[in-house]
Amino acid sequence: MIIGVVGKIAAGKTTVAKFFEEKGFCRVSCSDPLIDLLTHNILDYSWVPELPERAEPTRDKLIEFGKYLKDKYGGDVLIRLAVDKKRNCKDIVIDGVRSREEIEAVKRLGGKVIYVEARPEIRFERLMRRKASKDRTINSFEDFRAMDDAEERLYHTSELKVLADYVIVNDGTLEELRRKVEGIIGDIAGKV
Repeated sequence: MIIGVVGKIAAGKTTVAKFFEEKGFCRVSCSDPLIDLLTHNILDYSWVPELPERAEPTRDKLIEFGKYLKDKYGGDVLIRLAVDKKRNCKDIVIDGVRSREEIEAVKRLGGKVIYVEARPEIRFERLMRRKASKDRTINSFEDFRAMDDAEERLYHTSELKVLADYVIVNDGTLEELRRKVEGIIGDIAGKV
């Protein structure tokens, strides 16, 4: 089984993916292949489209290189790489699915897609708490909105909600989110 998790910055995609990981899924992010290629850490792959010049994987660099790879190798290249990286796993959850082509690739592989959403103010608070290195250029709500708007223009993330098999509103507690995810896992297991 393959699960793709879609949503805007800091909506809770990784947390949802971690809940699947707790249930035995191998977790991989769409950005993992980009980070691996940019840092030349490619031992987990059976194929690599091309190796760029070694670079620090900042959010801007990841977006730029991801766009280049998608333009050159197809909009589903990151899904193909993520699945390849975890090819020895029975069940895979892919965090950070970002486009129609990636959703279609997950579904072509027989997978399901979950869209995670949360209000912008909540997402900004989460982003400030997580202090990820890729987010270090975001220091204010205005910076966050600018990055969020840029990502929306690039990926049209909010339009992807209609393509999802499940939608999770993640404005509540961690325990509420866990219950929602466990409900989806139960539903998926019942259909397999």
